[in-house]
Amino acid sequence: MKLQRKNRRALALGALAVSGALALTACGSDDTGNSNGGDTSASANAGNIKCDDASGQLLADGSSAQKNAIDAWVKQFTAACNGVQINYKGGGSGAGVTAFTQGQVAFAGSDSALDEEEITASKKVCTGGQGIDLPMVGGPIAVGYNVPGVENLVLDAPTLAKIFNDKIKNWNDPAIAKLNPEAKLPDLKIQAFHRSDESGTTDNFTKYLIATAKSEWPYEGGKAWQAKGGQSAAGSSGVAQQVKQTSGAISYMELSYAKDGIDAVQIDTGASAPVEANVANATKMIAAAKRVGTGKDMALELDYATKEEGAYPITLVTYEIVCDKGNKSETLPGTKAFLRYIASEDGQKILTENDYAPMPEEIISEVRTTIDGLS
Repeated sequence: MKLQRKNRRALALGALAVSGALALTACGSDDTGNSNGGDTSASANAGNIKCDDASGQLLADGSSAQKNAIDAWVKQFTAACNGVQINYKGGGSGAGVTAFTQGQVAFAGSDSALDEEEITASKKVCTGGQGIDLPMVGGPIAVGYNVPGVENLVLDAPTLAKIFNDKIKNWNDPAIAKLNPEAKLPDLKIQAFHRSDESGTTDNFTKYLIATAKSEWPYEGGKAWQAKGGQSAAGSSGVAQQVKQTSGAISYMELSYAKDGIDAVQIDTGASAPVEANVANATKMIAAAKRVGTGKDMALELDYATKEEGAYPITLVTYEIVCDKGNKSETLPGTKAFLRYIASEDGQKILTENDYAPMPEEIISEVRTTIDGLS
């Protein structure tokens, strides 16, 4: 664990250079903010934030995976634009999309792109337009665990599927031992935790299992957890807290929550070496994504079954969901100003400082153009 922790910051700081060099064809709970979020080097550039006519209160909800990033962004933005209040609840992707399609929020965050039914529903609140997906935050979904005496744990997709499907019940199971021949695995019951709320993190984690271990994971997937057994907690912070305090626990969470006593699994993808959950490896995964959204929608498709060297396969992209047309006049200036800031170079730099992966330049430049055209 300690080696992983030490390397994470160095790898994170290099992720911008990695993402800039990559050429792309396309490509819930009231979580508390990351302690890094308050004081970042990007704060020196707060004067670059353009407030325009932004004022009043912006309500938003959605992905808890990006909550630490949102907290850092809000602190910088509201310091520069003190006439705006931003309240991002972070109740999970499902709650965010529902709030958006019901017209309750100015924008929503979701780790899953809008589906056809949700796009149809959005047309009722986006007068003359529809909800669109703007990829803004990337990052690995860490499989965090708490097994005393076990560091640098390696697991593969079939083994993970069996663990979360309640088929492997003990940490010294032969399947785990085979992947970790040097480890002293204890005779300890596995305590698997999943999200209780509808979550894009769940959606992406189970998409990985479906793509790589379908025979062991016979479920359709989606934001709601479908497997039997296990225990649950709300939000990224909720499952992280359970892993931290429970001996033998394992769960999935955005990387910035996998700290303070939580180790992260390395994934055996079939590449020459197991892949660590870090920002640089997630950026490499996002680099291979394909754009599947049409028009102004920028939904991406990730290759969860990748075997590319150093590409971390359990990676998500968080979208900010907003109306392309028909935004409420009282919230449009603030929404555009805030989204413009978080998509800016300064805003994206904050991501690497908080264990997130910035969007590669070809993607984020198009996001900026789309934001400017919101009406």
